[in-house]
Amino acid sequence: MVTTDTGDGPPARPGTGRRGKEGSDMADGGTAATASDAPGRGDRTEASVTAIDQARFRAILGRFATGVVAITGVDPATDRPTGLAANAFTSVSLDPPLVAFCVAHTSSTWPKLRAAPTVCVNILSDRQEHVCRQLAARGADKFDGLTWDGAPGGSPVIDGAIAWIECAVEQEHVAGDHVIVVARVLELDRHHDGTPLIFYRGGYGGFAG
Repeated sequence: MVTTDTGDGPPARPGTGRRGKEGSDMADGGTAATASDAPGRGDRTEASVTAIDQARFRAILGRFATGVVAITGVDPATDRPTGLAANAFTSVSLDPPLVAFCVAHTSSTWPKLRAAPTVCVNILSDRQEHVCRQLAARGADKFDGLTWDGAPGGSPVIDGAIAWIECAVEQEHVAGDHVIVVARVLELDRHHDGTPLIFYRGGYGGFAG
């Protein structure tokens, strides 16, 4: 997940923006490289390794489909719920139970969440694209019109999310223009039946399995 707020939501990656399934590289007219086709290390130039165009980087990485989560908490300064959307989220460890997500340095919401005693990772359903877009908007009331319940530690569990994971931030690691946040899982559960919201090539869609 890579975020905006611009910093608080999935980036607008260049691409088709189509919903649903997309064709593979083979279907797009690409061919799989064989061992003899693949370039060796000696074939790479210094420019090809270091001069990576940002638009191309985002377009290529946009071919990796991800789920979308809402990271929520209660701002201690205002006692009001707030949150951001992210698609860089992963489990890290079973023992101890750890998860991680990435937040852009430009996020104006992360400092508020960081100050909260706990945060909640809401796994969004394919009917919650509007939630993702609302949490990604800078300066807006993040929870305007949203309904939620409190997790055991008080973090907002957004109505309609298919699962939630309440956790406490343990570590932050600066990585380029983002920070990698590692958090310890305190409680978690399923919330609603449904299928996940998918972010792929700059667009949103659902999962058809």
